Amino acid sequence: MGIVKISDLMHENLRVAGNALSRSINAQAEHWMRVGMLAELHPGLDHREICQLLIQSELAGGLDILAAIAGPATAAGPGAVAGGKPRAAAARKH
Repeated sequence: MGIVKISDLMHENLRVAGNALSRSINAQAEHWMRVGMLAELHPGLDHREICQLLIQSELAGGLDILAAIAGPATAAGPGAVAGGKPRAAAARKH
């Protein structure tokens, strides 16, 4: 585990959002980082699909950056699906 330095304003934003969503400041920061990472890796996914991917990856043991780079179907582990439909990584434009 490491320390990440952030601005006072971002810290306050994390505190407010974390309180509203019953998360610690650290948990809120990690959530936003995971959502942002997936949004950058897969710009074609909308927020709902990213949230589904996060849930699937949690059930599969956690988000793996190497699998996330490979494609949404594999980021959550073998045989994962998003939105109830299998996704082919090759079919997505990155």
